[in-house]
Amino acid sequence: MTTPTTKTVAYNWHLRKVMSDNGLHNTTDLVPLLADRGVVMTSTQVYRIVTGEPERLNMRLLAALCDIFGCTPNDLIEPYVVATSKRGRKAAGEAAPTAGDRVPASKNRPRRATITGASDA
Repeated sequence: MTTPTTKTVAYNWHLRKVMSDNGLHNTTDLVPLLADRGVVMTSTQVYRIVTGEPERLNMRLLAALCDIFGCTPNDLIEPYVVATSKRGRKAAGEAAPTAGDRVPASKNRPRRATITGASDA
């Protein structure tokens, strides 16, 4: 049985590029276009969506952006894998690591402090 792997994913947010490709260079120009589609946002909120990479995205906003620019979500969001790692658990039947299999500690690792009495110094 093989050990399952986990993937860490991230994404590139291309709204600023899509806006530029469509001749829209000011974030405030996007506010009335969104409002026409029922998405009411302040200019500050729109600025954050355009210049940053949003952690959460409302589906109405995504649909409105796609309608405004005649694009698909794939044009706005580009996911990619950052890292792939094996899970720490072993599958049934696999042997646990022995002392010889473990990675040695780094030479730069700090030593644990010990408290000594005045007579020990």
